[in-house]
Amino acid sequence: MNFSYETRDVRVVFGAGSLVRIAEELEHLGLKRVMLLTTPGRMEDREDVLTLLGARLAGEYNGARLHVPLEVVADAKAALGHFSPDSLLAFGGGSAIGLGKALAYETKLPLVAIATTYSGSEMTAVWGNSDGKMKRTFRNPEVAPRLVVYDPELTYGLSAAVSAASGMNAIAHCVEAEYAPERSQVTSFFALEGLKRLVASLPVVVESGNDASARSDALFGAHLAGRALDMTSMGLEHKLTHVMRPVRAEPRRGARGARSVGNGLERRVGARGDAADVSRVRRGRRVPGADRPVEAARHSSARRARLHRGGHSGGGRADYRDVVPEPSPGGCGGRSLDPGTGHYMTWSW
Repeated sequence: MNFSYETRDVRVVFGAGSLVRIAEELEHLGLKRVMLLTTPGRMEDREDVLTLLGARLAGEYNGARLHVPLEVVADAKAALGHFSPDSLLAFGGGSAIGLGKALAYETKLPLVAIATTYSGSEMTAVWGNSDGKMKRTFRNPEVAPRLVVYDPELTYGLSAAVSAASGMNAIAHCVEAEYAPERSQVTSFFALEGLKRLVASLPVVVESGNDASARSDALFGAHLAGRALDMTSMGLEHKLTHVMRPVRAEPRRGARGARSVGNGLERRVGARGDAADVSRVRRGRRVPGADRPVEAARHSSARRARLHRGGHSGGGRADYRDVVPEPSPGGCGGRSLDPGTGHYMTWSW
């Protein structure tokens, strides 16, 4: 057995009711004045957070948006200058946490995350910005949260549709980690254990959003998925969804990911000729009743055939091959430095 991997200094607090410990955990890190970052949809949910923070709340910004538009980052940064916090606290899913990472990079302030979805962003050093035409993805360990709080009770309010889409995003992280160039026995452990828990719990979550056990298992699975993704590079599924955004107006990245997991895996495996990747993933999702949340990925081949025939109603390009180049014989991937921003951009086909 041979492997190598990198890990980061992060404290994770997981469990029902963990939210009440936020002030104690901030004190442990020596953080006295936090800037709360949320989306408009979390305005009501944040009331408990405001109460728990008390005098530690320096200010708040509730304009986080999907894909972290550059204008939102600039607006939030201006608010930071007014409140002068010593740290950032993202409360929500990928949008709020993504904004927190962008601000952490710009300001060098430490970031804390309270995760309320299955995005997994809280466990990674990856973030992205969009300018209305394209989304660029970066990786830098400086932006990763130093503290992550998981309280499954905060996910009870997620609708069945959002739970399924966000859960598919987490499943995509597990699948991608299993065919990443950096895959090892350690990353496989996180990816496959996360996959098993997600495919077992998501059908229950979709049917009964207040099932405490299922909600806890789904959130734990998403945590493991995020750990696996953080130790590997993003793959074709994420690139498909980012490129497809201007082509098809989808409300959530997870919804697009549900349809592109299968396509990404097929293309990558086809390029490398490594059927063992598929075998490991299939073993990881053999849980009774687990087909419903991943049926979009299972039927992706049929959908791709329809796209090849132009059989979609959205207009525009009708073939994945129009938006994604064919992989090279050995596949390719890497990380490149953007000299204009100093960010590292991770790419993989």
